[in-house]
Amino acid sequence: MNNLQLWQRYQDWLYYNQDLEFYLDVSRMSFDSAFVEQIKPKFVKVFQDLKNVEKGAIANPDEGRMVGHYWLRNPDLAPNQEFKKDIIDTLEQIKSFTKKIHSGEIHPPNQVKFTDILSIGIGGSALGPEFVADALSDVNPPLNIYFIDNSDPQGIDHIFAKIGDHLKTTLVLVISKSGGTPETRNGMIEAQIAYTQKGLVFSKYAVAVTAIGMNSKLEKQAQEENWIEIFPMHDWIGGRTSELSAVGLLPAALQGIEIDQMLEGAKLMDIATRQEDIKNNPAALLALSWYYGTGGKGEKDMVVLPYKDSLLLFSRYLQQLVMESLGKEKDLDGNIVYQGIAVYGNKGSTDQHAYVQQLREGVPNFFVTFIEVLQDRQGVSAEIEKGVTAGDFMSGFLLGTREALSEKGRDSITVTINEVNPFSVGALIALYERAVSFYASLVNVNAYHQPGVEAGKKAAQGVIELQGKILEVLSNAQSPLTLSELAQKVEETNSIETIYKIVRHLGANNRVTLIKDNFPQLNDLKVALR
Repeated sequence: MNNLQLWQRYQDWLYYNQDLEFYLDVSRMSFDSAFVEQIKPKFVKVFQDLKNVEKGAIANPDEGRMVGHYWLRNPDLAPNQEFKKDIIDTLEQIKSFTKKIHSGEIHPPNQVKFTDILSIGIGGSALGPEFVADALSDVNPPLNIYFIDNSDPQGIDHIFAKIGDHLKTTLVLVISKSGGTPETRNGMIEAQIAYTQKGLVFSKYAVAVTAIGMNSKLEKQAQEENWIEIFPMHDWIGGRTSELSAVGLLPAALQGIEIDQMLEGAKLMDIATRQEDIKNNPAALLALSWYYGTGGKGEKDMVVLPYKDSLLLFSRYLQQLVMESLGKEKDLDGNIVYQGIAVYGNKGSTDQHAYVQQLREGVPNFFVTFIEVLQDRQGVSAEIEKGVTAGDFMSGFLLGTREALSEKGRDSITVTINEVNPFSVGALIALYERAVSFYASLVNVNAYHQPGVEAGKKAAQGVIELQGKILEVLSNAQSPLTLSELAQKVEETNSIETIYKIVRHLGANNRVTLIKDNFPQLNDLKVALR
């Protein structure tokens, strides 16, 4: 296409919503009118499916669950009064609790106020809150926030080193629906130990966000130990769509972020994405573009490049939302389909130095999503050159990269917001939640379950149980054991490789002794308890 044709295509396919101050440009996805006409009939079912979800249909048949994250920003949509009341009451509980924390009415023992937050969670209980904190928290928030989102001991030590003497004024949020998620439980136990070592009573600092009345281990512990507060994690909210529930709104509110504005942005985006006209529905435009870009079969990856430092974590947030929702072995009819869209990315323009050479000239196995922010900063920018600011360069890098990719036939989408604020972040969250639901319907998969994640958890638990058997056998052994002997005694003769890797890890941490480690010949390796 020549420049005039591209300009006309841009005008034909540009979506703009004045209330949201939001633009979506899919004109550089190279679908044609025949493709659009071919896919239009599929969207009849897509729009109906989402209507059914919002009305309370069982959207996750594997678990027999409704999916209600759309109700969080508009409780009037909830299918019954109980759910509506829960949403309203939880929001009021968050606001009331936050006010008491900020005023010092709720305070740590022997201290005037809490000064910091330690949020412990993983996956959806961490990525959303981390993204929002990075995007929206002020330079001097009412409370600073730290995250334990993994089971890495060194990483945990690093967080506690950062907190330092502020531990005595640090509020702990433990976020887990069941209370049984190993990484979250591990982080909580590490925190309990850290507080105890400082002579502090952990329960006086602890808040739970968990399922209420559903046999949650975390709820039981918080009640028995008399934690400060317990907030609900509803069964009909999945982790990756929980940012606008107590999971995300509580830490955001404590940081002074305007959560009502986040909810309002999401609500208006939901309204925009209910339009049953593809061209006037931004989530439908995204889903259509993804379907074209991937052939409806995950044939290409999605590279997300936000051109704003504060949106650095948006690609990580989308990675879980998209890949956990769409990466499925089977469709809803039980057919093996191996669906999904791989998502990766980082920030522009920094990471275009890492990516763009391959994106422009390497394997064409991707499409790009540029995230553009029109407002450079609050206040006037200095001129780097005559008539040119640093923000002008940033805009130039985005537009230039878009053009350079287009010249080589590399497809791209551009999402544009006016500025990064609670309203626009809420809108972005809602946009991608809806787009994922639309795309899942297009390819006939269940966007709301995650059997692969559960399989990984079970396998990990199996390794931990095997380690327990190994340590028990070694504690009773009269002499060092070879790997084969150890495998026989733990009755896992087909798992010698795993046993070796377990004892190697234990040896590196001075918990067992490895004798004659003649790498790579390991059959004569012997193991003894230290």
